[in-house]
Amino acid sequence: MVRSPVLDEEDLRLLRLLAAGLPLETVARRLGLSERTVRRRIRAVCDRLDVKAPIQAVVWAVRRGML
Repeated sequence: MVRSPVLDEEDLRLLRLLAAGLPLETVARRLGLSERTVRRRIRAVCDRLDVKAPIQAVVWAVRRGML
C-alpha cells in the first residue's frame, strides 16, 4: 500500500502563496520567514512529494483538493 505524503497547514499556506504567483520576497514576508528558509521549505515539500518544481507541488495539491 502506497501512502500519500502528508502536507501540514504551513506547507499548504506556502503552496497557496506560490499558487497566487507572489514573488519569493513577498511569500517570505507574509510567512514571517527569510527567503532562504522559504526556499528550503519549498525544496522540502517538493522532495516529500517527489516533484522537481514548486508549480508541480501546487498542481499535486490542487488535484487532491487541498488548495
